[in-house]
Amino acid sequence: MGSELFISSDSSGVVIALTVNKKLTELHQEKNSNNFSVGDIYLGVVNKIMPGLNAAFINVGHERDAFLHYLDLGSQIKSLIKYTRQVQGGGIKTSDLSKFEPEKDIDKTGKITAAIGKEKQLLVQIVKEPIQSKGPRLSSQISLAGRFLVLVPFSNSITVSKKIKRNEERVRLKQLFQGMRGNQFGVIVRTVAEGANLADVERDYYDLVDKWESIFKQLKKASPPQKILGESDRFISMLRDMLNDDFSGIHVNDPYVFQQIKLYIKTIAPHLDKIVKLHHGKTSIFEHFGVEKQIKTAFGKEVVLSGGAYLIIEHTEAMHVIDVNSGGKTVVEKNQEENALNVNLEAADEIARQLRLRDMGGIVVIDFIDLKNAGNRRQVYERLKEAMKNDKAKHKILPMSQFGLVQITRQRVRPETNVVTTEVCAMCNGTGQSAASILIVDEIEKNMEYLYEELNIRSITLQVHPYIESYLKKGVKSKRFNWFLKYGKWIKIKPVSSYYLSEYHFFDKNGEEVKL
Repeated sequence: MGSELFISSDSSGVVIALTVNKKLTELHQEKNSNNFSVGDIYLGVVNKIMPGLNAAFINVGHERDAFLHYLDLGSQIKSLIKYTRQVQGGGIKTSDLSKFEPEKDIDKTGKITAAIGKEKQLLVQIVKEPIQSKGPRLSSQISLAGRFLVLVPFSNSITVSKKIKRNEERVRLKQLFQGMRGNQFGVIVRTVAEGANLADVERDYYDLVDKWESIFKQLKKASPPQKILGESDRFISMLRDMLNDDFSGIHVNDPYVFQQIKLYIKTIAPHLDKIVKLHHGKTSIFEHFGVEKQIKTAFGKEVVLSGGAYLIIEHTEAMHVIDVNSGGKTVVEKNQEENALNVNLEAADEIARQLRLRDMGGIVVIDFIDLKNAGNRRQVYERLKEAMKNDKAKHKILPMSQFGLVQITRQRVRPETNVVTTEVCAMCNGTGQSAASILIVDEIEKNMEYLYEELNIRSITLQVHPYIESYLKKGVKSKRFNWFLKYGKWIKIKPVSSYYLSEYHFFDKNGEEVKL
């Protein structure tokens, strides 16, 4: 299964697209203005405690207070509060926790007033980004994620991922970390650590210890609300969590991001260094690799499957609803039950992709085509579970009911990815009345004459919709040939499938757009 990562960076932020077997699977948009990413650590101010909710509202600098529930405090909250107070008061001179005297763990069924009732400030970590009218969701169980492990201060436990099945490997990893970690540092061993050598694991561990040192230094002089430690750039986080030998290419359009990724890859997987490539083309990176077209066709209300079947995806305040329709997909030789089963199996694969692609969280209800046979319903359920096994978000799938409904709960940590796929028609400005589309060629000719004769531009590249490109090049005495006779210059014409029919742009020899 070949995976490729495409990263487009500009002044507004970074867009990251993951493809598996050339098919778009995940899309992430990170704005430069986003200061509240998952994993960021803040020193916040306790604004309000709500005993009825057993929760508190914390000011971390967002326009809306962040939410912290008692269950997200972590059992070592008393130790964290004590440590924070002593660091800021100058009582602790080093980040080393080996000499720190921890407090007793809090009761799992206790009250928030007993845990943080008198505190004015608190060290917290973002676990869910702001979504619509809600502020960030917080945890005060601080954790630092690396490639092979997660470091948990004020804990002494070593937990190995349940996905590592071999008992001898679990024992090896536990022994390895037991001899490495310091006192008051717990460790969660990640799945990717299976088979990892000692040198790689040690480097990962000490990198995380250095992060804890950074938190200590920032905390000494911090004034709430203030960010203490920011999570890595989104593309680094994705590589940290996903990179494996199945990756065949990482394509980047920005030299700075390219260098950052090269350095990181050399650290965690030197043998994959050559798959990182800088895109130099004049066309956008997504357009060049065919990702742009997939983005525009994957985010509509209606998602078409092969053979005429399709999905209808609706979003409500309470949940997401997906309806599976057979459309015109029927096979004469098969009966209705078999046709419905085939459509449902295909839909299960696409639904799993759509959940990851749009990062849909919360409750999802899927209305599959009715199946009378219980074995067939079970088959669709198992197919959906298999298709979602690589989904990093925590999720739970209930078996299909006799009405053909499947319910899913999926973890939501970021705002849902939404790409607007509708636009005002440039031919009619939304009126529904349009002149003949070929008139656009007359407009192009007038602008071209102005560029050559008035602005005296020597070299021009024209980018247009593929239909217009075909019209301009068609025949021996094509429009382009006539332009050559008129201006004595050969005009380059490039098709861009993401353009609407009447869209066109001129570029000079340096690839800069010529504004008219």
